[in-house]
Amino acid sequence: MPTVELTVNGKRVSAQVEARTLLVQMLREKLALTGTHVGCDTSQCGACVVHVNGNAIKSCTMLAVQANGATVTTIEGLAKGDTLHPMQEAFRDNHGLQCGFCTPGMMLTGAALIEQNPDPSDDDVRWAISGQICRCTGYMNIVKAIQAAAATTSSMSTTAAG
Repeated sequence: MPTVELTVNGKRVSAQVEARTLLVQMLREKLALTGTHVGCDTSQCGACVVHVNGNAIKSCTMLAVQANGATVTTIEGLAKGDTLHPMQEAFRDNHGLQCGFCTPGMMLTGAALIEQNPDPSDDDVRWAISGQICRCTGYMNIVKAIQAAAATTSSMSTTAAG
């Protein structure tokens, strides 16, 4: 069995996996990072989104061996210690979650979006999350949360620069 070495949430890890093991399976089953959810087994729902080398990807569409050497961020790594990421705060403050199943993928997709586009419009956010399914909220509060996180992140950048 191949050994896959990754940096996950800032820590070097390795695990032996079968060549056919999906990244989501490695994260959940080998590394016990169960915040990355499996919702559909067909790459339709987006509950398994993680960041691989800074890009939001559906971890059910990537083999673990393909990620060998990569830097991966899961929902468990979004916060910095006890300090929530602005996206996590915005989801909490704007009621962007209900059951919470899609939330990790939505947050990581939103975080990737605002990294690339610090002031996303409604349409930008809706396009970014169009590959994800939420069965509870109707998306309105998710869009509000992502835009609120963008505004917070933008104001933090402005404050830090000034």
